[in-house]
Amino acid sequence: MRALFITLCLAFSGAAFAGNTAEVPPAGEIPISEKEFVSVINQYDKARIIEQFGEPDKKDDMKVGQTGEVIASIWQYHFINTDAEGAYYETTELDFVGEKVVMVVFMNHDGSDKIRVEPPAATPAPEALPRM
Repeated sequence: MRALFITLCLAFSGAAFAGNTAEVPPAGEIPISEKEFVSVINQYDKARIIEQFGEPDKKDDMKVGQTGEVIASIWQYHFINTDAEGAYYETTELDFVGEKVVMVVFMNHDGSDKIRVEPPAATPAPEALPRM
């Protein structure tokens, strides 16, 4: 009985420690070089990102239709990150879910280009295809 009690205590103590895994953002500035930026940006919330880089140049929020609650955001900044050679990317896009960055995109254009998607050309009907 004593062994069972000790086993249960140890099992639940591990769960108690696992529940307290909140990361503390690193002190200091958010790095601007691409690799360091990508490795740590998810540790910062929106307020800290705005504190260092200011308001985004472009911001799109995805909201729940009925409540208007923002569930995801896409922010674009210009000339805040550098590549391996030290040249600045024209645009950095940060995709958020809630308060955390989940995706980073570096672009060598201003981010305003629209991709045109057109349906494929008409394909011949199966009857018109040659038989093999």
